[in-house]
Amino acid sequence: MKPQLACFERLGWPGWKALQEVCEAAREAGLLVIADGKRGDVPVSARAYGQAMVGSTDSPFGEVPGLGADAFTANPLLGNDALEPMVDAAERAGAGVFALVRTSNPGAADVEDLNTPEGPVHEHLARMVEGFGDRLAGRTTGLSGMGAVVGATAPEHIARLRELMPRAVFLIPGVGAQGGRPEDLGAAFAPGPAAAIIAASRSIAGADDPARAAEELRETVWSISGR
Repeated sequence: MKPQLACFERLGWPGWKALQEVCEAAREAGLLVIADGKRGDVPVSARAYGQAMVGSTDSPFGEVPGLGADAFTANPLLGNDALEPMVDAAERAGAGVFALVRTSNPGAADVEDLNTPEGPVHEHLARMVEGFGDRLAGRTTGLSGMGAVVGATAPEHIARLRELMPRAVFLIPGVGAQGGRPEDLGAAFAPGPAAAIIAASRSIAGADDPARAAEELRETVWSISGR
C-alpha cells in the first residue's frame, strides 16, 4: 500500500491520525506500507524526516514512535549529505527508501532530463541511489532496499536506469491515469519479478469494477515480470 501523505496532512492532526489507522489496518492485512511523502531537506531536517517515517524520537516523556512505514519516498536533489540521514534511519529500522530518479509528471523533463557532462540529471541521481545500495542490501535476493522512483510515462529511460541501478527496486508510478502502459516496463524486471513495484491508484479506484481492474493489472504485471 502506498498512501499519499499530502492527502492526509492537508486535514491537520485528524488526517495524521487517519493515516496511522490506515497504516495499522494495512499491516494487519499483511501489506507493506510505502509512505509517499517525497521528503527531502538539509541533513538536520532530513534526520527528523527519517524519524517520522520509519524511526522514533526521544523526548522528556519517553520515546515517541513515528509512522512505522516499511519504506518511504525521498527527494535526493539536495545531495548525498541530505539523503544520508534518511538512509541511516531506514537502515536502523530495516526499512527501505525510494529516491526520486525520473518521475512520471510531464515537468520531470524540465530538470531531471537536463544534460550534464556526465549525462542527464536522472542518470546522476541513479548513480547516487546505487551508491547507497550496500547500506540497504537484501540478504537473499541480490536486491537493495535503496530503491528508485522511475515513472512509467517515459519508458525509454528504464533500460538505461536499470543498467545504472542493477540492485534497486523500482517504484513505478504513472500507469493508467497518467498514460503509462505496463507492457512497456519489462526492462525494469530484468533482475527478477521482485525488482519493480507498479503503482496504480486512480485508474483502479475510478474504474467501474475496481477489483477487476486491479486483477487485470496484476495479470499484466506478472506476464511482463517473467514470473
